[in-house]
This record gives sequence, C-alpha cells and structure tokens, in this order.
Amino acid sequence: MQLEKFRTHLPDYAGKYEHIRMRREDGVLELTLHSADGPLRWSRHAHMELEEAFMNIGRDRANQVVILTGCGDEFSGPVPDPMANRATHKRTPAELLELGWEVKGLLNNMLAIDVPMIAAVNGPAARHAELPILCDIVLAAEHASFQDAAHFVGGLVPGDGVHVAFPMVMGLNRARYYLLTGQVVPAREAHQIGMVNEVLPREQLLPRAWELARLICRQPEMVRRYTRLLVTEPLRRQMNDLLPYGYALEAMGVVGS
Repeated sequence: MQLEKFRTHLPDYAGKYEHIRMRREDGVLELTLHSADGPLRWSRHAHMELEEAFMNIGRDRANQVVILTGCGDEFSGPVPDPMANRATHKRTPAELLELGWEVKGLLNNMLAIDVPMIAAVNGPAARHAELPILCDIVLAAEHASFQDAAHFVGGLVPGDGVHVAFPMVMGLNRARYYLLTGQVVPAREAHQIGMVNEVLPREQLLPRAWELARLICRQPEMVRRYTRLLVTEPLRRQMNDLLPYGYALEAMGVVGS
C-alpha cells in the first residue's frame, strides 16, 4: 500500500492540459490534441504540455493502451509561413538549453510509455508528424497527410526527432527527399511506403482505433507491456544515439542564421 503514494493516477493529470483532452474506458486512454476545441495549433505551450503528459501517462499503471488523435479536420498545424518562421528562430543560449531538454523529454517520454500506442490521424499532420508515426499502429483518414513543414523549408535543421522517425518508417532516401523539400505525403502514399497501416473514411477512424485497442487488451498485461518494449527498442536506441546530436546541429543553425 505504501507504493500507492508514488503512483500516478488519471485524476492527477487528466485536467492539467490546455491542448490535450483525455478519456479512459476499460484501460484504453484516448488523447485528443486540440487548440480551443479545434485542430491543434502547434506552439511552445503544446510542446511543454505533451512532454509532461507523456511522462504522466507512462507512470499511470491503469493505462493499458493509448490512442492518440486530433480534433476536427487536422491532426496538427498550421503550415508556417517560411519568412515569418525565420523571424522567430532567434533564441538565447539559455532558451536553447531549456528547449533541448524539453525536446529530448518529449520523444523519450513517449517511447517510455510501455503499453501499445495507436495513432488515429484525423487529418493533415504538418507539424511534429513524427509523433503519430512513432506509434505502434498508425491509422489515417483518407484526407490525412504527413509533412515536415517547420524545419528545413522554414530555415531550421530538422534535428528534433523527425530526422530519426522519417528514415525509420519510410526509408533513408525517401526521408531525405521529404525533409529537404517539405513535400506533403498523402495518406494513400503514406500507406504504400509503410508509414501508415490502414487508410479509412474519417467516420470510421476512431471506431477502428478502439476496435484494435480492445483486441490488444485481450492479451495478458505482461505480454502487452513487454511486446511494446520489444518493438520500440530500435526507436529508443536511435533516439538516444541521434536526437542529442540532431538538436545540437539544429541549435547551431539557429545561432548561425
């Protein structure tokens, strides 16, 4: 019983976040990313919230499967204006240091969640598309798409995780092309190249995610948790090796621009 005071429970964190709506049913935790109940408008605030939320979700042993989705017709946006984006890059060394710590925590905390994760990509993922494609099962609506809209084409080195995720899920040459051009990968193409497992009509997306989550929950808890650890180990190793290096180069690009 003494262990209980060290555990994290859903009421401790579910209502903390402005950009994350949570509901749990039979051990399945559904996370909906949003801004003012509309599509997520990516920001530093959202970045900070997700870094902490993933940590809390991983520490809550009542979470058995996690579904990650968005709100409305987009998963994450907006596509930034390249010239306006460059004007916001300047940061002090102290700001870069804090952001680097946060960048590392965002993806490592997500990969430290030791239960299967299902992405239900409800629309275009123009910002931080690595988050849904790092999930174990990736479902996409027919009008969904994937893009790295905020890095190279906006004047930034793509070093905060997308440089690891894209090559691992689509292959090195394709990834280099998409990172350098910022081109959009439509859902059907994403399915063909292995980024996405299923493409569905929008109205079938979440029901299918819940169907798969309940199917996964039929397996013993130890099997579920250890399978998640096993299949994400290559991702964790790549992140540990390449994320600090990538962010260091991104920060140097900011300082030198």
